[in-house]
Amino acid sequence: MKFHDKILSAVLLLLIGVLAGMILMFMRQGTLSFDLAEVRVTEVNRSDIPIWTDEDLQKIDDRFVFRSVAKNVTPTVVFIETVVSTRNRRVQPGDEDDDEFWQRFVPPRARTVGSGVVITEDGYILTNNHVIEDAVRDGITITLDDKRTFDARVVGRDPSTDLAVLKVDSDGLPTAIIGNSDRTEVGEWVLAIGNPFRLRSTVTAGIVSALSREVEIINDALRIESFIQTDAAINRGNSGGALVNTSGELIGINTAIATQSGSYQGYGFAVPSNLALKVAKDLIEFGEVKRGMLGVSIQAVDDRMARRSGLDRITGVSIQGVEEGGAAYRAGIRAADIVLAVNGERVSESNQLQEKVAMFRPEDTINLTIWRDREELTKEVTLDEMVRPEPQQPTDPFDEESEPELDEWDEIPDNGRERGVEQQHFDDIGLTLRSLATPEDPDRFNIYIHRVERNSDAWNRGLRNGYEITEINGSEVSSMTDTENKITNSLKNNRSLTLKVVTEDGATGYFKLN
Repeated sequence: MKFHDKILSAVLLLLIGVLAGMILMFMRQGTLSFDLAEVRVTEVNRSDIPIWTDEDLQKIDDRFVFRSVAKNVTPTVVFIETVVSTRNRRVQPGDEDDDEFWQRFVPPRARTVGSGVVITEDGYILTNNHVIEDAVRDGITITLDDKRTFDARVVGRDPSTDLAVLKVDSDGLPTAIIGNSDRTEVGEWVLAIGNPFRLRSTVTAGIVSALSREVEIINDALRIESFIQTDAAINRGNSGGALVNTSGELIGINTAIATQSGSYQGYGFAVPSNLALKVAKDLIEFGEVKRGMLGVSIQAVDDRMARRSGLDRITGVSIQGVEEGGAAYRAGIRAADIVLAVNGERVSESNQLQEKVAMFRPEDTINLTIWRDREELTKEVTLDEMVRPEPQQPTDPFDEESEPELDEWDEIPDNGRERGVEQQHFDDIGLTLRSLATPEDPDRFNIYIHRVERNSDAWNRGLRNGYEITEINGSEVSSMTDTENKITNSLKNNRSLTLKVVTEDGATGYFKLN
């Protein structure tokens, strides 16, 4: 071995020894570990393209279209702020005398809020009557979804449907697409868009819970209630807003909620878009609603009526009375006829028939499918004009010739029955009845409505002073005792009352009180 190779071998052996010594030292100190993890560098994948497209999701479930529907419809729903006078409000306990003094000269005012739907590009807006009712002059402000603000004026109001039309001076506004509410079905998805609690452009979702609901919330003698019921959350401020289907079409104007607390408890009600659009067109064209009238009193067919009439199912609306000379009278419709359809569209409830007829104007002709003597007939009816009764003028307290009507003056003396007259007040239904003995038989009495409390259920149903009650729930009444027993029993058992009455004009009609 050469000397040079010997030197290299010695150096190599020395290095090996040093390395072995270092390894032994590290092992004794515990600083060397053989539990090592393998580390790999990976890349995070990102993409702006979803695995499922909107079109794919929409095919899976209607709920996946909510985003696009909300995006398209929200710009058409406006925020309405109304300044109303509260001059007639009662002074609350604790109000300062100074405030009461100044209120005599400067009427107190309050601000109310609601929603509306833009229906034309030039600024016509559909909303609820109660949103803008009692507004002071120049007291209505409209705020669009893009935060533009306009002063609005009232084009017209219709208390019977709780609808109103406003106008702002602008062009090119986003407008709602009006759908056909007659095609709405129970169970389909809907969105409610409005401004609850001043929360602008709020969207809630639910389903259509029921159709043709009558809930007696419109305080008007000529009211039409055939609401779409939904469980989409509707609260104060939603009134006048949009109820839309999954196609983004307006199918209703949100109007009211069923609640005991004043807030959402599961059920909301909307005026169907077909009726709302008809009212809006009338208000824009005439400033008032032109409603056709049949001239009949009606009642929904029940099981007893269906069996007696020979119907194979419970359907239709029974004609209880026909106004002499009215549209139905001229068309040959008689009492006890049953209306099955209007222009081929079936009706099963009284409010459904009212809604169908209200879609037409005076002088329009409609076809009624009638059930008479166990066969179907078709009657062509040319409608009359619905005339709103003139409001009663308030009594002038300074008119010496007029005297205020006091309840004490209407009291019947204790021996009233001996004189052939009795009187009884029924607070639950808002009626004061008076019985008068018949000339033929002093022990037999005719029962008359002496007074109807304004805004009571009886008043809103159309009962008026002077009407004679001949039957209650299908049974004849001939004394105040008999009348009181029938009414009391119905109230105790939470049953409705059906009164058969004869008006002062001699017409016969039926009125149902809840």
